[in-house]
Amino acid sequence: MSEQTVPESATPATPPNGALPTPSPGTPEATDDFTVRRHTAPSGLRYTTTTGRLVLRREETRDGRVHGFLPKAEIFLVAYTADDAGAPGRAEGRSRAQKKAVPPEPNRRPVVFAFNGGPGSASVWLHMGLLGPRLVDSGDVGSMVPAPYGIVDNPESLLEHADLVMIDPVNTGFSRVVHGGPVDEFHAFIEDRDLVAEVIRLWVTRNNRWLSPKYLVGESYGTLRAVAVARRLFESHGLAVNGLGLVSPVLNLSTLDFRPGNDTPYALHLPTYAAIAHYHGRHGNRRLEDVVRDAEDYASGDFVVALHLGNRLSKRKYDAVVKHLAELTTLSEAFIRRTNLRWEYMEFATELLRDKGLMVGRIDGRFAGQPPRLQASHTWDDPSLRAIAGPYSAAINHYVRAELGYASDLPYEVLTGRVQPWSYRTFEGAPVDVTQDLERLLVDLPQLRVHVDYGYHDGATPHYAAEYVWAHMNLSPQARARFTHLHHEAGHMMYLKPQCRSAQLEALAALVGAAGPEPRIGAGLGRP
Repeated sequence: MSEQTVPESATPATPPNGALPTPSPGTPEATDDFTVRRHTAPSGLRYTTTTGRLVLRREETRDGRVHGFLPKAEIFLVAYTADDAGAPGRAEGRSRAQKKAVPPEPNRRPVVFAFNGGPGSASVWLHMGLLGPRLVDSGDVGSMVPAPYGIVDNPESLLEHADLVMIDPVNTGFSRVVHGGPVDEFHAFIEDRDLVAEVIRLWVTRNNRWLSPKYLVGESYGTLRAVAVARRLFESHGLAVNGLGLVSPVLNLSTLDFRPGNDTPYALHLPTYAAIAHYHGRHGNRRLEDVVRDAEDYASGDFVVALHLGNRLSKRKYDAVVKHLAELTTLSEAFIRRTNLRWEYMEFATELLRDKGLMVGRIDGRFAGQPPRLQASHTWDDPSLRAIAGPYSAAINHYVRAELGYASDLPYEVLTGRVQPWSYRTFEGAPVDVTQDLERLLVDLPQLRVHVDYGYHDGATPHYAAEYVWAHMNLSPQARARFTHLHHEAGHMMYLKPQCRSAQLEALAALVGAAGPEPRIGAGLGRP
């Protein structure tokens, strides 16, 4: 291992407004619990890791009186901070008295706060798949590394350009509600948003980083969370973020919501079906670019018209739609007729390679595996998740304890169902949609930039669904110019593919202001 680690004693941060509240008899006291270690990256960068659980508190009031700041949740995070990031020469050449009189310069190094989605996912995927100084040695489809797996250095880590804070929301990773607290209190859009925003505000405050450029990077549901948290931070605390990194984005859940009366998702998934069929050799020698373009054109043209017409569509036109869908997806005309032109992604996943006794993945349609029941028409089993869960679980459990020095007997919840059901009660039957938050942020924060990564083989958050959302946002030409986009020939976790990971990190380095060339247009197909 090229990384050198030297353990140090942790110094818990002081809770806001003084001493900890006195716990009830027999109740474990909730306190910050951090381990600090120093490291040297292969590049020579010296950095410090702070690993552990941050106690969040609420102000308890009763009968018009304050009764203290009581703990509500313990949030696990891993913070990476460069040791030599201070302003150069800020005190050199001054006498001792002058140095004492000169206040320290603010730390201007960018800081990136990152989290995954789910809901129910820990940050391990972005942490050890893309951003951090150490990577899961998982391999990629067709060449997966066997157990017991491994960890390798990340020579392109974003830590070379910015400090990193990886956040696990409640009941993911080692994060939990405090002893005696309601276990599901934060299993909801608003409560989760406010909790993550509070973690960021508190970290920024305790580490004196209000004058550092700040960025949020989220994946999947984490992209929806990132936009909501950015708006919350600015509206409630005046804390402005400089940029958003959106990996496999979904900002309007109605684009993924297969239900009667909502035809939009059926059309928006069509290019993904075509791309996955192409990967599995069902489009002959055609280029992926041509297959995807044909599917996008049809999805936004004749197909969406046919869906909206419903049973008003003539038999002749219906037959023509069936034929064209069969050509694009390589599904049988009989299947397409049985579904009346409308099928959910997992129905596609179980149908595409049924003749081979296989199903394709949802997180990554490049993966294929045997379904639990060969005759099933729908299953939530996902061969792509099964392929990568082992390497990532092994890596984070070893890395946190052996290299970061944090000890815990709790299970590290990589991807958990314990956060379900997840509440969207705030939206009261309306679509779960944060695009207006992003529109407002782009107006209020003229410096805000957005980078977006898409995977053509991502069945969870299809690229064309995200593009549909951008097309329907009320953005000025100037605001649209503050977006960069990369499309990858990979799935939801496109960083499994080394070429895609390199392209993502190059673009994120540019986002946080690192010097260097403009980001190239992805490890795959270029998009305007």
